[in-house]
Amino acid sequence: MTTPRPVHVIGGGLAGSEAAWQLASAGVPVVLHEMRPVRATEAHHTDRFAELVCSNSFRSDDAEYNAVGLLHEEMRRCNSLILRCADAHKVPAGGALAMDRDGFAGAVTEALSTHPLITIVREEVAGLPPEDWDSVIVATGPLTSPALAEAVRAFTGEESLAFFDAIAPIVYLESIDLSKAWFQSRYDKPGPGGTGKDYINCAFEKDEYRAFIDALVTGEKADFKDWEKTTPYFEGCLPIEVMAERGVDTLRYGPMKPVGLTNPHKPERRPYAVVQLRQDNALGTLYNLVGFQTKLKHAEQVRIFRMIPGLGKAEFARLGGMHRNTFLNSPRLLDRTLRLKAQPRLRFAGQVTGCEGYVESAAVGLLSGLFTAAERLGRQQPPPPVTTALGALLGHITGGAEAETFQPMNVNFGLFPPVDDRIRGRERKRAYTQRALEDLAGWLNTESASAQ
Repeated sequence: MTTPRPVHVIGGGLAGSEAAWQLASAGVPVVLHEMRPVRATEAHHTDRFAELVCSNSFRSDDAEYNAVGLLHEEMRRCNSLILRCADAHKVPAGGALAMDRDGFAGAVTEALSTHPLITIVREEVAGLPPEDWDSVIVATGPLTSPALAEAVRAFTGEESLAFFDAIAPIVYLESIDLSKAWFQSRYDKPGPGGTGKDYINCAFEKDEYRAFIDALVTGEKADFKDWEKTTPYFEGCLPIEVMAERGVDTLRYGPMKPVGLTNPHKPERRPYAVVQLRQDNALGTLYNLVGFQTKLKHAEQVRIFRMIPGLGKAEFARLGGMHRNTFLNSPRLLDRTLRLKAQPRLRFAGQVTGCEGYVESAAVGLLSGLFTAAERLGRQQPPPPVTTALGALLGHITGGAEAETFQPMNVNFGLFPPVDDRIRGRERKRAYTQRALEDLAGWLNTESASAQ
């Protein structure tokens, strides 16, 4: 049997790593191009593949009642490297799937580096890939190098959109005052590897909360570069101070909502607002402030975040920051298998396609790998059913959304075809997930048959 020509994958983030793994698993050689450490990005700190630059959480792992948890399960059933490594390095996080970020990235890097069909090249691909690369997956993520982003814009004649993404601070556990803070998950819910006491909670009295909001609103922010000033924020990842500017109670109904929690230090009354911190590494020595992405200057972050009860003497392992994300108008530019309509040798994957979130990025990488492998091997690979999380996400990117108003989107049940209107509440969500997994099984059986 003739060995297929290699596929070039540009970018070693979550999407590129998953795409390379799917290709190699199908028997297709891969050249994986990663520009780090030759050229750094605004957000990465290492040269490892699949480095998590923001949160260490893949969000809910509930595959029965939650769309992202369903996406986890579908990816597991599709031999996802990203989910396998996440499961192997999970840390307690209530109902969420969170992982030790160093262990996770190390495991992905090891798997890719030792696979006999994957060749790793550390270089920046500046501009469009060479013409003799007849099959390319561009998985450069939200931090696409300026040269490549500009080349794609010039080639397609379509302006890419852009938005800001933000990074939350991380504190050392030993610097948190547990005479004021306490361990508890909302509603005491245990998650993967968890106990129901997976978050550290810091409760505000009303006057403390009001003073904190004032400090967030008036705190000194880092300056934007000229090219950043007209870039809109993404609503799903707003800086904490931007949310505070929208109204004094905005945070109390968002990341600082006090529901499902009881302060054991003051059990007689409900907290007015609560900051939650989630374990960030396997040792349990680091915790990140959930939902606390920020553009505040570093000195201001230290001053203001130490106003949080229990964090008065907090020591920070990492302070927050912000970077610009770039993505394509995919409904206009990409076909149903993620190929660029104007040049089908190029496929796109991950957040550059306009999906939002770690898991969604890896999922689109998985699909791009499957589509490209089938094409290379001369097989037909139909897209997954739109009733699955994978299919619903793909459909949104490649035509389900309006091109004129296209914005990044996390997976959610609103992207799925409706189920029976008579089913309501939690059972409606369960109906979505049951249908999805049944339809996924049929799709996987068809895929297996076509590979034989």
